[in-house]
Amino acid sequence: MKRRDFLASVVPAAALTAPTIGLAQDKPGARPKVQSDALAASVSEVIVPVTVTDDKGRFVGDLEQADFEVYDENKLQNIRYFSRERNQPVVVGFLVDQSNANRLQWKKFQEAVEELIFTLLPGQPKYAGYLIGYSSDAELLANTTTDAEKVLEKVRKMKPGGGAAMYDAVYIACTSRTLVKGEPVEPRRIIVIVGDGHDNASKKSLDEVLELAQRNLVTIYGVSTTAFGFGSDGEKNLVKLAEETGGRVEYPLQNVYKDVSGYLSTPSDEGNYALKVGTGGYASAIAQGLFKAVANVTGEITTQYIMRYTPDSTDVKPKIFRKIRVEVPRFPTAKVRARTGYYPYNP
Repeated sequence: MKRRDFLASVVPAAALTAPTIGLAQDKPGARPKVQSDALAASVSEVIVPVTVTDDKGRFVGDLEQADFEVYDENKLQNIRYFSRERNQPVVVGFLVDQSNANRLQWKKFQEAVEELIFTLLPGQPKYAGYLIGYSSDAELLANTTTDAEKVLEKVRKMKPGGGAAMYDAVYIACTSRTLVKGEPVEPRRIIVIVGDGHDNASKKSLDEVLELAQRNLVTIYGVSTTAFGFGSDGEKNLVKLAEETGGRVEYPLQNVYKDVSGYLSTPSDEGNYALKVGTGGYASAIAQGLFKAVANVTGEITTQYIMRYTPDSTDVKPKIFRKIRVEVPRFPTAKVRARTGYYPYNP
C-alpha cells in the first residue's frame, strides 16, 4: 500500500462543537477577521474535545460517557452531550516554518506537509484547509479552501530562508482568513505547525497568541523539525501551544537511530553518524519518521471524543480563564489530552 493510500484510510476527522465566533468586516473587499475577544453565542456552554491513549500510546476509541469525569475549576460537571463519531467536518491550518533552521531537510519537510494536505483535504466539502508560511514574516499563502491542489501549489513554491515568526503565523490563522460557515461548531478548528518552535521575528508574543487560540477554540498540533541529537530553544513554546489547546507535538527526527546499535561508536569525519546524511539509509529513516508523524497527527484528529457541559457557576466574566480537567477513573494509566481551560462569555 502506498503511503498516500494508507494515509487516506485515516483521514475522517472528528468535529469540535463550540459556540460560533463572530466575523468582522472593516469595509467592502476587506479581509475578514475573527473576533478574538467575544464569542457570538450567549450561552456559557463549554465544549471539550478529548483524546485518550493507553500506556503504549495507542488511541482508545471505545469509551462511553460514563467513563469520563469533567471538572470546571475543580467542580465535577454534568456532561450534557457526548460523541465519539468520526467523519466530522474540520478546518486545518497548515503553518510551515520556512526559516534557515530547516534548510538541510527542507525537501523532506515539504513532502511531509504535502502528505498532511493530501490526507486532511480529500476533496470533500466538509474538509477545508489553508496554508501559512512563516520566516522573517508570516503570510497567508492559500486561503481557506476544500481544494487540496490550491494549497499544494503554494507548498511546492515555498523556499527556506530568514528568521521565524511563528507567533505571528498563529495570529494570522486566528484573525485573517476566510471562515467556513458554522466554525467552530461544525467544522472544528485545527492548526498543524511544521517547525521547531523557535521564534525570533514575531510582533506578537507567545501568551498573546495562546490566549487567542484558546478563545477561538483552536487545537494545535506540532510536527517538530528538530533533528536527532539537537534541541531547540523554542521547543518548549511549541509544546505549550499544543498541550494547552488539547493537542501535542510529534518528533519524527528524534528516533532516526533507535534501531541502530552502536551508532555512537561509529566515528566519521562529520561526526558519529551510523546513517550518513545523504545516504539511502538516512533518507529512508527520515521518511519513515515523517510518515509516522503524519499518520499519528491525522489519527489523533480522527479519534477524539466531544463533550459539552454548562458550568454550575454563571457569574463569571469573559476575561477570567477557567481551568478544565478531564479524567477517566476506570483507566488510571490512560493518557488524557484536552484543552486546559477556556474563556467564558457572558452577554
